[in-house]
Amino acid sequence: MKLEHFVEKLKEKGIALSEDQINQFEIYFKTLVEWNEKMNLTAITEQSEVYLKHFYDSITASFYLDLSKPLTICDVGAGAGFPSLPLKICFPHMKVTIVDSLKKRITFLNHLASELGLTEVTFYHDRAESFARNKNFRQQFDLVTARAVAKMTVLSELCLPLVKTNGKFIALKGPNAQIELKEADHAIKLLGGELEDLYPINLPGDQGERHIIIINKIKTTPKKYPRKPGMPNKLPLI
Repeated sequence: MKLEHFVEKLKEKGIALSEDQINQFEIYFKTLVEWNEKMNLTAITEQSEVYLKHFYDSITASFYLDLSKPLTICDVGAGAGFPSLPLKICFPHMKVTIVDSLKKRITFLNHLASELGLTEVTFYHDRAESFARNKNFRQQFDLVTARAVAKMTVLSELCLPLVKTNGKFIALKGPNAQIELKEADHAIKLLGGELEDLYPINLPGDQGERHIIIINKIKTTPKKYPRKPGMPNKLPLI
């Protein structure tokens, strides 16, 4: 996906990028590739692939959400900033919090945010399980996102405790989303969630099948969740 195609495809979805926003994506790509030589951020480094499989893929979540008003968003295990930072570029009024367990990635993200001139973006080096038990963050976010982090059985326990009641948990998943959802049905309900919808997406040019899972937070998550670090992955709530 060339830059021009990226801009055109977003415009078709009602997202008209300014010259400044286009420039931010160019800086994002260059910074990602530069830092990837020093640390493992992504296996995808070819420009057209980054624009399609990282930038565009991240923004697809907005196709099914109303991001026109100021919202607080927490991105769990964002890695190189996906999906929250491409969304932040497109919707600069959002307040973004990123939590990641690897200090090197947090260092990269701080540098990237500075290079992009982003405001109202904060980064925390922490395990998602510990972060979600912190009273300053627990059930404080309008939206909580996760992309390519873990299966839904695990993600639900990491993410739903951070979502406000009446907020949403957004999971960006691959072709096995329906299977994962079925496995996670018990966990989602236990943690206060309810499936709103599952949206299938085909990336432009038949470059892959994706799904956007939207979970509504309908009640408070029981205090015992998430369990201590490592437990959600070791013993998923099935």
